[in-house]
Amino acid sequence: MKIAVASEGKTVTEHFGHCQNFNIFEAKGNKIIKSDSIPNPGHRPGFLPVFLHEQGVNVIISGGMGGGAVSIFNEKGIEVVVGACGGALDAAERYLKGELVSTGSICHDHSHADECGE
Repeated sequence: MKIAVASEGKTVTEHFGHCQNFNIFEAKGNKIIKSDSIPNPGHRPGFLPVFLHEQGVNVIISGGMGGGAVSIFNEKGIEVVVGACGGALDAAERYLKGELVSTGSICHDHSHADECGE
């Protein structure tokens, strides 16, 4: 299983599309066996869900995300977990333990990414 965490360095970002990087964690069972970080290749409508799907990602974790991205991830069979905060590794580990639950925090106005709410 591959878990991508939209991040600013090693911290979960508030808005998926404008993140600095994606921390990618590969898990076997409930243990992370490999981690990597890839830079965000750029925010364009519909691009990032397809890009992460091509990377083999099964789960995306972020603080918030636009409804269009959520829809594309759902079409690709990728689980979306929003409302996360704190460290990227911690978020991935909490997801694997079943302790990280999506809050449904969907962004409706991309011009104010820092104001995404539930």
